[in-house]
Amino acid sequence: MLRDIDPILSPELLHTLRAMGHGDEIVIADANFPGTSTGTLCIRADGSSVSEILRAVLSVMPLDNFVPDPALTMQVVGDPDAVPEAVADFQQIINETADNPAVVQGLERFAFYDRAATAFAVVQTGERRLYGNIILKKGVIG
Repeated sequence: MLRDIDPILSPELLHTLRAMGHGDEIVIADANFPGTSTGTLCIRADGSSVSEILRAVLSVMPLDNFVPDPALTMQVVGDPDAVPEAVADFQQIINETADNPAVVQGLERFAFYDRAATAFAVVQTGERRLYGNIILKKGVIG
Protein backbone atom coordinates (compact mmCIF):
# COMPACT_ATOMS: atom_id res chain seq x y z
CA MET A 1 0.00 0.00 0.00
CA LEU A 2 1.05 3.57 -0.64
CA ARG A 3 -0.09 6.77 1.04
CA ASP A 4 -2.37 9.16 -0.81
CA ILE A 5 -2.73 6.83 -3.79
CA ASP A 6 -6.15 5.33 -4.45
CA PRO A 7 -5.86 1.54 -3.98
CA ILE A 8 -8.02 1.03 -7.08
CA LEU A 9 -4.90 1.95 -9.10
CA SER A 10 -3.26 -1.42 -9.67
CA PRO A 11 0.53 -1.76 -9.88
CA GLU A 12 0.23 -2.27 -13.66
CA LEU A 13 -1.91 0.84 -14.08
CA LEU A 14 0.37 2.96 -11.86
CA HIS A 15 3.38 1.80 -13.88
CA THR A 16 1.60 2.65 -17.12
CA LEU A 17 0.56 6.13 -15.94
CA ARG A 18 4.12 6.84 -14.79
CA ALA A 19 5.59 5.62 -18.09
CA MET A 20 3.34 7.88 -20.17
CA GLY A 21 4.75 11.18 -21.36
CA HIS A 22 3.20 14.56 -22.10
CA GLY A 23 0.63 14.20 -24.86
CA ASP A 24 0.25 10.43 -24.50
CA GLU A 25 -3.33 9.22 -24.23
CA ILE A 26 -5.04 6.57 -22.14
CA VAL A 27 -8.50 5.11 -22.75
CA ILE A 28 -10.73 4.17 -19.84
CA ALA A 29 -13.36 1.92 -21.38
CA ASP A 30 -16.61 0.18 -20.58
CA ALA A 31 -17.19 -3.58 -20.64
CA ASN A 32 -18.40 -3.51 -24.27
CA PHE A 33 -15.36 -1.69 -25.67
CA PRO A 34 -13.01 -3.75 -27.88
CA GLY A 35 -10.05 -3.11 -25.54
CA THR A 36 -7.84 -6.06 -26.40
CA SER A 37 -8.33 -5.80 -30.16
CA THR A 38 -7.26 -2.14 -30.30
CA GLY A 39 -3.72 -3.47 -30.53
CA THR A 40 -2.42 -1.47 -27.59
CA LEU A 41 -1.72 -2.49 -24.00
CA CYS A 42 -5.00 -3.50 -22.32
CA ILE A 43 -5.15 -3.39 -18.52
CA ARG A 44 -8.11 -5.21 -16.99
CA ALA A 45 -10.13 -3.56 -14.20
CA ASP A 46 -13.29 -5.66 -14.46
CA GLY A 47 -14.45 -5.01 -10.89
CA SER A 48 -14.43 -1.22 -11.31
CA SER A 49 -16.52 1.34 -13.15
CA VAL A 50 -15.10 3.91 -15.55
CA SER A 51 -16.06 6.64 -13.08
CA GLU A 52 -14.07 5.02 -10.27
CA ILE A 53 -10.99 4.57 -12.47
CA LEU A 54 -11.35 8.08 -13.94
CA ARG A 55 -11.41 9.68 -10.49
CA ALA A 56 -8.39 7.66 -9.36
CA VAL A 57 -6.38 8.36 -12.55
CA LEU A 58 -7.07 12.10 -12.34
CA SER A 59 -5.87 12.09 -8.73
CA VAL A 60 -2.34 11.31 -9.97
CA MET A 61 -2.26 12.35 -13.66
CA PRO A 62 -2.58 15.91 -15.00
CA LEU A 63 -4.75 16.66 -18.01
CA ASP A 64 -3.03 18.40 -20.91
CA ASN A 65 -3.90 22.10 -20.83
CA PHE A 66 -2.16 22.87 -24.14
CA VAL A 67 -4.90 21.27 -26.27
CA PRO A 68 -8.60 22.12 -26.55
CA ASP A 69 -9.74 18.51 -26.08
CA PRO A 70 -7.81 16.60 -23.38
CA ALA A 71 -10.91 14.51 -22.56
CA LEU A 72 -12.84 12.80 -25.36
CA THR A 73 -15.89 10.56 -25.29
CA MET A 74 -17.77 8.60 -27.92
CA GLN A 75 -20.79 10.38 -29.40
CA VAL A 76 -24.14 8.62 -29.38
CA VAL A 77 -24.72 7.00 -32.76
CA GLY A 78 -27.47 8.91 -34.56
CA ASP A 79 -27.62 11.65 -31.90
CA PRO A 80 -24.20 13.29 -31.52
CA ASP A 81 -25.56 16.06 -29.27
CA ALA A 82 -26.96 13.64 -26.67
CA VAL A 83 -25.20 13.48 -23.30
CA PRO A 84 -25.39 9.95 -21.88
CA GLU A 85 -25.52 9.49 -18.11
CA ALA A 86 -21.94 8.20 -18.06
CA VAL A 87 -20.61 11.25 -19.93
CA ALA A 88 -22.40 13.67 -17.59
CA ASP A 89 -20.79 11.79 -14.70
CA PHE A 90 -17.34 12.03 -16.34
CA GLN A 91 -17.73 15.80 -16.71
CA GLN A 92 -18.59 16.16 -13.04
CA ILE A 93 -15.58 14.06 -12.01
CA ILE A 94 -13.27 16.12 -14.24
CA ASN A 95 -14.67 19.35 -12.78
CA GLU A 96 -14.10 18.10 -9.24
CA THR A 97 -10.81 16.20 -9.62
CA ALA A 98 -8.70 17.35 -12.57
CA ASP A 99 -5.93 19.85 -12.01
CA ASN A 100 -6.91 21.47 -15.31
CA PRO A 101 -10.67 20.91 -15.67
CA ALA A 102 -11.81 20.77 -19.28
CA VAL A 103 -15.07 20.37 -21.14
CA VAL A 104 -15.49 16.82 -22.39
CA GLN A 105 -15.59 16.73 -26.20
CA GLY A 106 -17.25 14.06 -28.35
CA LEU A 107 -15.91 12.03 -31.23
CA GLU A 108 -17.90 10.03 -33.77
CA ARG A 109 -17.86 6.30 -32.91
CA PHE A 110 -15.34 5.13 -35.52
CA ALA A 111 -13.13 8.19 -35.03
CA PHE A 112 -13.11 7.31 -31.32
CA TYR A 113 -12.01 3.74 -32.13
CA ASP A 114 -9.26 5.06 -34.44
CA ARG A 115 -8.02 7.43 -31.73
CA ALA A 116 -8.13 4.67 -29.12
CA ALA A 117 -5.95 2.48 -31.36
CA THR A 118 -3.15 5.06 -31.07
CA ALA A 119 -3.42 5.39 -27.28
CA PHE A 120 -0.65 4.36 -24.90
CA ALA A 121 -3.02 1.95 -23.15
CA VAL A 122 -6.63 0.95 -22.60
CA VAL A 123 -8.08 0.28 -19.15
CA GLN A 124 -10.98 -2.14 -19.66
CA THR A 125 -13.47 -1.82 -16.80
CA GLY A 126 -16.66 -3.63 -15.91
CA GLU A 127 -18.70 -0.49 -16.67
CA ARG A 128 -22.16 -1.42 -17.99
CA ARG A 129 -23.53 2.04 -18.80
CA LEU A 130 -23.65 2.68 -22.54
CA TYR A 131 -21.10 5.12 -23.97
CA GLY A 132 -18.96 4.75 -20.85
CA ASN A 133 -15.65 5.39 -22.60
CA ILE A 134 -13.22 8.28 -22.28
CA ILE A 135 -9.79 9.15 -23.68
CA LEU A 136 -7.51 11.33 -21.55
CA LYS A 137 -4.43 13.20 -22.78
CA LYS A 138 -1.65 13.47 -20.20
CA GLY A 139 -0.37 16.92 -19.34
CA VAL A 140 2.75 18.11 -17.58
CA ILE A 141 3.57 18.69 -13.95
CA GLY A 142 5.15 22.09 -13.66
